[in-house]
Amino acid sequence: MNGTMMIQPAQADLDDSAEQTRVVTVTVNGVPHTAETRVRWTLADFLRHRLKLTGTHIGCEHGVCGACTVLVDGLSTRACLMLAVQAHEHEVTTVEGLAAADGTLHPLQQALHETHGLQCGFCTPGMLTTLKELLDTNPAPTEEDVRVAISGNLCRCTGYDGIVKATLLAAERMRKGASA
Repeated sequence: MNGTMMIQPAQADLDDSAEQTRVVTVTVNGVPHTAETRVRWTLADFLRHRLKLTGTHIGCEHGVCGACTVLVDGLSTRACLMLAVQAHEHEVTTVEGLAAADGTLHPLQQALHETHGLQCGFCTPGMLTTLKELLDTNPAPTEEDVRVAISGNLCRCTGYDGIVKATLLAAERMRKGASA
């Protein structure tokens, strides 16, 4: 070997019969789901592997990077730190749930696209859900408010300036749309 360790999933990780499961009912992006989950699965695992919603990215698996951030009952939550069974009877919004049913982008998504606030995209789902909560609770954030809100989301590409600019643009557009 060349010093690189290849990690293969254990058969127990691939076989649902190897451990206890529970049935959970959770509303994800407005759609109720009742599904079986392993008791040790995180909400991120459940979303990605059971519901096939792969927009929630898994980065550090310690709650540090913010890539797995989703909204649970409207509040930013690290999906890698919450067990799927804890989401039972709760409402979860993932990045897939931000755009309208007709495919119209959420104002945050549109502004990030227009201002080139994205680069590799790995942090984007967590940034978007975090910023949606911010704009839901503070429709007129300052630059400092945005920077504080995303301080728990790591981005290695953008330097955050484009993300801040896009958020302020989205907030302005959302305020104008609300007053129209």
